Amino acid sequence: MFFPVSGVEVSPVVPPLVAFCVSFFASMGGISGAFLLLPFQMSVLGYTNPSVSATNQLFNIVAIPSGVYRYIREKRMVWPLTLAVAAGTLPGVFIGAYARVVWLPDPKLFKLFAGCVLLYIGSRLVRDLLKKKPAQPQKAQGTEPRGIVNTAPRPDFFVQVEEFSSRRIAYSFQGTRYECPTMGIFALSFVVGIIGGTYGIGGGAIIAPFFVAWFGLPVHTISGATLMGTFLTSVAGVTFYMIIAPFFPEQSVSPDWLLGLMFGVGGVAGMYLGARCQKYVPAVAIKWMLGVVIVSTAVKYVGEYFW
Repeated sequence: MFFPVSGVEVSPVVPPLVAFCVSFFASMGGISGAFLLLPFQMSVLGYTNPSVSATNQLFNIVAIPSGVYRYIREKRMVWPLTLAVAAGTLPGVFIGAYARVVWLPDPKLFKLFAGCVLLYIGSRLVRDLLKKKPAQPQKAQGTEPRGIVNTAPRPDFFVQVEEFSSRRIAYSFQGTRYECPTMGIFALSFVVGIIGGTYGIGGGAIIAPFFVAWFGLPVHTISGATLMGTFLTSVAGVTFYMIIAPFFPEQSVSPDWLLGLMFGVGGVAGMYLGARCQKYVPAVAIKWMLGVVIVSTAVKYVGEYFW
């Protein structure tokens, strides 16, 4: 099947299948998987025009709602965190989209930029995992006998918001209170929005590891917020790419709608199932998955710039 906008020719089965596999695992970490679909489109499909960023964000728009719905249904959506992320990333994504077209149209420079950003995030996450000491086993009512692993979530596997102000966001999860500065989240989200708008991922793949590594928030509670933030910024990003497209007639800027929708179809199923299964996967396993995938992708991008 040929996609005239992107110039890609591939079997119609491939985009949905790849998107399903990527989004199933990625959604457990609060990311859509768009940052993994981007290298697939650029390196495997040969789609290197600036419009690949807009196409990637179109995938987010189609795929993310199913995962967000699941987190809302399970009462693990931290709405104050979502609002702070959206407020910061939305203005940043416009700056990033403009930077992608004007300053980073060369795919080689774009890969170096994306690789450096991802390498920093992934290495920090892995470093924190290596430093963390194994948690001591705790005795609790209903604990399984030794040798038996109980993967079922606790009854209090939901979020209870306790405070939302200009100073802090606080919520409880499984008997523990977690806090983070509201303005700190906003400032970080603004910077991430610029990077995410340039990279074409909405920012979730960058901000989710930051929430875990910097603010110490549990990965099972930040996924819904980061996915919702990614969805909102992706809508803004695609809109902005379409608005500026007429001003850059020499470049392919608007998304490849057909290709993006086909990726999105697979992403809908993968996102929902990933969000549904997340609570049965240990947080450490999800963090390691994020770290390894991000670092390996970053090394590949940086390596392609020099060799």
